[in-house]
Amino acid sequence: MTQPLPTPPTAMVPPAADGFALRTQGLVKSYGARPALQGLDLAVPRGVVYGFLGPNGAGKTTLMRLLVGLIKPNAGRIEILGQPYTWRQRTRLHQVGSLVESPTFYDYLSGRDNLRVLAASGARVPASRVDEVLALVGLAERGRDKAGRYSLGMKQRLGIAAALLSDPQLLLLDEPANGLDPGGIVAMRETLRHLTRQGKTVFVSSHILPEVQQLADVVGIVNGGRLIREGRLADLLSEGGHVSARVAEAELPASMAALAGFGAPIQARPADQPGQAVIDVRIGPERAAEVNRALAAAGVYASDISSGSDLESVFLSLTATAPTTTGAPGDGWGERA
Repeated sequence: MTQPLPTPPTAMVPPAADGFALRTQGLVKSYGARPALQGLDLAVPRGVVYGFLGPNGAGKTTLMRLLVGLIKPNAGRIEILGQPYTWRQRTRLHQVGSLVESPTFYDYLSGRDNLRVLAASGARVPASRVDEVLALVGLAERGRDKAGRYSLGMKQRLGIAAALLSDPQLLLLDEPANGLDPGGIVAMRETLRHLTRQGKTVFVSSHILPEVQQLADVVGIVNGGRLIREGRLADLLSEGGHVSARVAEAELPASMAALAGFGAPIQARPADQPGQAVIDVRIGPERAAEVNRALAAAGVYASDISSGSDLESVFLSLTATAPTTTGAPGDGWGERA
């Protein structure tokens, strides 16, 4: 079990004069006639956890592949740690650690030996670094086991250890919580926070919105290959107020009609109990009583009224996407059986 690190203070976004760990300008990438990125502009400050969000097909994985030189852009510019970067400049990636998609290892080698092979093929690292990163991700006692015997969560932890081998200034992680159990996710979060306290930058692409909400300092939301919103998480959440009402499914049409008068986006989704539904109205939490009165005037009596502000509400509003099932922390440095 990974030992929890000390709870870090809230990371602050450094002044613009301090520069950026990562920037893209007008980044374009197409696969044949299908555009994946259409002029993507990102600005990732140094020393923060940056959450990169978007629906399936929005261009998240394409960007990650571009950043590590797996594919070439059709147009645009990438800057890494304040310097221009192209796919030919692979040595620049010695300052960058990455976990893109599912990590792969030699099954017949131990976890420790897999890391030794990777360490020999990249930037020079001290011999002690392998054991350091194994301990950091909670695999010190399993480092001699063959990687083929590792569970999904253990392989994910080993992938993060591999990304940390060169002690990078910028860490790029694609779905880092994949396969981790709740305790493992908490340990990972504390580890990433520990890295930002050291001045490093962590760029996380994820679809697990509740986890990003707890982890990120700055968020960028992409849709259709374009950045549609970027800013401090606290600022985005202040705009993401909502009021939710639980009603009977049979009363859903009348409820939607009654709440349409608020002139705000309304979305309905199934409740966790059969025969019931939840209506989310994108208005400030302070207007919960108004929602209750409007429903009662229409002859609908909600069994529950709740309010709040969350990243999911902001995300769905900005991407104009119908509610979908997103992974919870339990789905994805512990692991599932």
